[in-house]
Amino acid sequence: AEPELDLWRMAGLLHDFDYERFPDTHPIRGAEELRRLGYPEPIVEAVLGHGDHTGMPRTTDLARTVYACDEMSGFVIAVAYVRPNRSLDEVDLRAVTKKMKDKGFARQVPRDQLTKGAEELGVPFEEHITNVIEGLTTVRRDLGL
Repeated sequence: AEPELDLWRMAGLLHDFDYERFPDTHPIRGAEELRRLGYPEPIVEAVLGHGDHTGMPRTTDLARTVYACDEMSGFVIAVAYVRPNRSLDEVDLRAVTKKMKDKGFARQVPRDQLTKGAEELGVPFEEHITNVIEGLTTVRRDLGL
């Protein structure tokens, strides 16, 4: 259904909109602003839920997906950046799992959150990685990858 797809698109685009301006209160500050502006509550809940520190339970597929894909997409992009051609075409399951074992690589990405996200979605971890790679590949030109 198109309205549901719009919710997912908006949540994906908006979940980090407040991060650069308010890193210490992200995503709480952003969720407050979205609520004030009248955004649908499922988007607000997904924004809040993608931060473990907020205490917002992830009770919807939307919230679980934003949580699961947020850090994983950043990690996959980081893997692409260190490939010879800086391209997603060079990123596969093996490359991502290998970099996950390197604790010095993208150290700001919490590895436990990567696995927890897949668990909450009910998807095997390797499948989740592959899904994220495939999803990012569809927008690789927009990402410059």
